[in-house]
Amino acid sequence: MSLDHAWLLAHIPHQGSMCLLDRVDSWDAQHIQCSTISHRALDNPLRAHGRLGAACGIEYAAQAMAAHGALLAAADSAPRAGYLASVRAVELKVARLDDIAADLRVEAVRESGDDNTILYRFSVYAGPDLLLGGRAIVVLDATKTGSST
Repeated sequence: MSLDHAWLLAHIPHQGSMCLLDRVDSWDAQHIQCSTISHRALDNPLRAHGRLGAACGIEYAAQAMAAHGALLAAADSAPRAGYLASVRAVELKVARLDDIAADLRVEAVRESGDDNTILYRFSVYAGPDLLLGGRAIVVLDATKTGSST
């Protein structure tokens, strides 16, 4: 069951042109796959100096993670804001995304976590080609991390 851009706008904190994903194509308790064409948009809010660098794909992946969290949340609960606490082992296979003609496929796999801190593995593809990938730690409530600051 595909969920469209309107569903994403209603369920993740990213609004307006910052909602970069077009749809959720599939998901289950551990995995989400989304797709988009926004990387080719001249008004993409992440573009700088006339281009969209490949590292911006991390934001695409973060939004897929946010959508996954919204799908897993109880139906009557409000979406929880999450923060990327860390990205690791990021591999950029291309320099930029805006010159990719194919639609992007954004995947995130929940590898471990609890109610507050989640480790995801993420990948961004154009067709069968991996453009970038890595791992990210998402913290849902920074006040619960045990920090004394």
